[in-house]
Amino acid sequence: MTNIREQHGISMIELLISLAISSFLILGITQVYIDNKSNQVFQGSQIGNLENSRFSGLVLNQYLAKAGYRRNPSSLLETAFPKREAGDDCLEFKAGHSATGLDPNIGSGFCIRYQPQVSGELDCQGNASTVNYDEAFANVSPDDLVILAFKYEPNDTKLEEGRLLCKSLNATAPQYSELVRGIADLRLEFGVGTADALDKEVAFSIAQRDWTVSSGTIHSIRYSLLLASGENMRDAEESMILTNWLSSASETTKSRLMNADKHRIYEVASSTQTLRNLMP
Repeated sequence: MTNIREQHGISMIELLISLAISSFLILGITQVYIDNKSNQVFQGSQIGNLENSRFSGLVLNQYLAKAGYRRNPSSLLETAFPKREAGDDCLEFKAGHSATGLDPNIGSGFCIRYQPQVSGELDCQGNASTVNYDEAFANVSPDDLVILAFKYEPNDTKLEEGRLLCKSLNATAPQYSELVRGIADLRLEFGVGTADALDKEVAFSIAQRDWTVSSGTIHSIRYSLLLASGENMRDAEESMILTNWLSSASETTKSRLMNADKHRIYEVASSTQTLRNLMP
C-alpha cells in the first residue's frame, strides 16, 4: 500500500524566501516610481521656465519693435517725439528719442514711446488709444503718443515670484500690471550713440543702471532674463546656468540669488532689439 504524505502548508524557510524576493521587487518598483516622478517634476519645471522665457521674449520684442513708430514717415523725429520731462518712474525723453531708462532708484527697466499703428490700438494694459485714423499718413499729436514703462520686480526669497511689470503713462493714475512671473533676475544694456537722435552710430553699450539722459541716444536695448523654478527641483548640487550667471553679477545680486537658490532649475533668455528709425 502506497503511503500518501499530507501537505500542511509552506515552511518557515519558504515563507522567508518569498518575503525576501517580494521585498526586492517592491524596492525596485518603488525606485522606478521615484525616478520617474523626479524626472516628471524636472521636465515640468523646465517646460515652465521655457514657456515663461518665450512669453517674456515675445512681449518685450513686440513692444520694443513699436518704439519710435511714426504713422507718417515723413514727419521729423523731433516733431513726432518732442521732449518729455522725467516723471512716472521714467527718466527724461529728449526730443527725437523713443526710449529712455527707468529711474534707477525705482528698479531695473526702461520706458518707450510710439504712435499707435491703428485706431484704438491696445497698450500693455489693454487700454485703447483714443486716436482714430481717417487717412493713411496722418500726423499724430504728441498728446496721443503711447508711453509705456517696463519694470522688473524681484522677490528675494521666492525667485520664481519675480515679475515683469508694465504700466501706461497715458492713464490718469498709472499703476503697474503684471505681464509675466518666474523671473529670478533681469539685466538690461543700452546700445548708445551720441546725444543727437539723428546720429545712427552705436558708440558703446552701457548697463541700464549706469545710463543717464546725458549718456547719449538709446539705439538698441539688450535684455537677459534668468528664469527660475520652485524649490528642490534640481538633484545636482550646482547649476551651471546659475554659476555662469553669477560670474558677471554684482555682489548684491550674487548674495540674493545664492541665498535663495535652494536647488531650483534655471533657464536664460536674451535678445537685442534695435529701435525703429534709430539704426541704419
